[in-house]
Amino acid sequence: MGMDERAVTSGEVRVVGAEQPDGLELRTRGLALRGLPELRAAGLPPYLGRGWARILAALAARVAAAGGPPPGDVQLAPDVAFRLTADGDHLVPGPPAGFTGAVDQWRREVVVRLFPSARS
Repeated sequence: MGMDERAVTSGEVRVVGAEQPDGLELRTRGLALRGLPELRAAGLPPYLGRGWARILAALAARVAAAGGPPPGDVQLAPDVAFRLTADGDHLVPGPPAGFTGAVDQWRREVVVRLFPSARS
């Protein structure tokens, strides 16, 4: 299975990935059928792909359950929150309000916090 075919299923929402010149891009497919914005994360290092596919699936489930982007930060664990920002027709998960630091480092840290086995 190639990178373009990799999918994670969360109900009727899939997460698909494609290699881009600036890194891996992941997108959800299926939220738009419910009139909701799809989620997208771009510029990811390929080694974070599996963890971020799981993150997008979890965030998509929250968006679907709320009937749209939840207000404020979305908590996936006690110490892991995401701010969903509109970018065209997509929602882009980023650091929570008040975050200071490097976004690339944050992207790595949230995967390790949510999925401790990802350390290796």
